[in-house]
Amino acid sequence: MTLAGKRALITGSTQGLGLATAQRLAEAGCHVVLNGLGDDRAIATIQRDIETRCGVCALYSPANLRHPDNIERMIAQATEGLGGLDIVVNNAVVRHVGPIESLPASEWDEDIAVNLSSAFHTIRLTLPGMKQRNWGRIVNVSSIYGLTAAPNRVGYVTTKTALIGLTRAVALETAGYDITANAVCPGTSTTPVHEAALEQLMEAGRLSRADAERQLLAGKQPTGRLIAADGVAALIAFLCGPDSRDITGATLPIDGGWSAM
Repeated sequence: MTLAGKRALITGSTQGLGLATAQRLAEAGCHVVLNGLGDDRAIATIQRDIETRCGVCALYSPANLRHPDNIERMIAQATEGLGGLDIVVNNAVVRHVGPIESLPASEWDEDIAVNLSSAFHTIRLTLPGMKQRNWGRIVNVSSIYGLTAAPNRVGYVTTKTALIGLTRAVALETAGYDITANAVCPGTSTTPVHEAALEQLMEAGRLSRADAERQLLAGKQPTGRLIAADGVAALIAFLCGPDSRDITGATLPIDGGWSAM
């Protein structure tokens, strides 16, 4: 229970990496605020499971991160419900695919709003409380595409790269406090998006899961396997814990060797 009594907001946490992170932080004793899309009953089940298993409080905010006023209400409600926020994990993401000349401006604007601006807003709204308590942890979930690039993903590559710059700037601004800001860069992970891609490959090519993973990851992750969501969550939980207080401004890949290629 290394984070007993701490309070964390994890954006985009009703499934995938965000949910795995919320569960890992709760297991460490952290009260959590979930945020994201999904069926209300399914989300209520997730809340009950976290509270029952971990003995912590699990709140939920349906805030639409495209809109700063929604983010402000989410932070205010979380602060009122838990008494403050000590940890922010900016994980929410949207993805749009296509060449830059045909990408609608509305999709570019959504990439910027959800993937980047929402992190700026959660940080600016929670930092005053962290500074007052002289303790805080900020983790921005970037991507392997924050370290490299790919065609037809201009919004995703741009925002994930910018998250790393945001992380470094915040780390320097908070260096005089017991507050850290770090970025993690997962490779292709066990998320619903990639699971759906695997299912399509398995069905189209009548492949085993292992063969489908190798095909999906060809030329990318040298390990040839998906990055486990629980492994990413464990890294984030470590960065939020007491043993990582001297790690700040770091960009940490967890990508099966992809960034070493």
